[in-house]
Amino acid sequence: MIDLERVFCEVDDFCQAFEPQWHQQLLHSGERKRRKTSSLSLSEVMTIIIAFHRSNYRTFKHYYTGYVAKYWRGAFPMLVSYPRFVELMSSALIPLCSYLHTRKGQVSGIGFIDSTPIIVCHRQRAPTHQLFRKKSHWGKHSMGWFYGFKLHLIINDEGELLAFKLTPANVDERQPVPEMTRGMFGKLFGDKGYISQPLFDLLFEQDLQLITKLKKNMKNKLLPLFDKILTRKRALIETVNDQLKNISQIEHTRHRSIANFMVNLVAALIAYTYQDKKPSLHLRFHPDQSLPIGI
Repeated sequence: MIDLERVFCEVDDFCQAFEPQWHQQLLHSGERKRRKTSSLSLSEVMTIIIAFHRSNYRTFKHYYTGYVAKYWRGAFPMLVSYPRFVELMSSALIPLCSYLHTRKGQVSGIGFIDSTPIIVCHRQRAPTHQLFRKKSHWGKHSMGWFYGFKLHLIINDEGELLAFKLTPANVDERQPVPEMTRGMFGKLFGDKGYISQPLFDLLFEQDLQLITKLKKNMKNKLLPLFDKILTRKRALIETVNDQLKNISQIEHTRHRSIANFMVNLVAALIAYTYQDKKPSLHLRFHPDQSLPIGI
């Protein structure tokens, strides 16, 4: 279970600095609109949403009505009903996105990149699916065709999130890489789907070397021993993707609005950053900086 007090304190500190600036930058149409205030603060709403992804509950409704409403009344004395809380979730999307950027890890010079499918409905229901019709698309992965999105991630050797991007499922894995790798340096390890000479040259100009395994019809190239070992450790990011889906539950087919779909995804990534033991290579370097110890 997540450390509720720690999460709330850090989220509340963020909201105190973020909310005034956010409201100053909001555009107004000039029309007078009734703004219904909530008894729950923004930091409380965000904390409850984030904590869901470390609660082991499979649905948010059962989590809220069966756990939060029963056992967290003392922590959240002004708790609202479940339907009202669902209405409040969409208002937390922009603050959650901003908070996620403050939870990114440090660039260490070693990065791993991968994409994972985010399925929004069963393939047989895709022709009649309406909610994501203008946003999602058909894509193909190792298990076959799917309908939905791709989540692109970059992590460092300690399993910390460095960059993330959501695209329709038909977007090529290589397309979002230049934007995601801004400010990064060192070595970036990916699978064969990232093989591209123009992409390699573009990243090399910013001191980032893209390293992938070769396809069968490509000429073999000699790699330094350290790079060769790390190409075999690319499963690290696949472990992160697996934990995001099976523990943080970034993927399910019960969404009723696009905003709440995004809230679920972003909050799951934030919850992952609070994980005490992330998948890691535990790299420790020899004093001559040539041989890694512990991988």
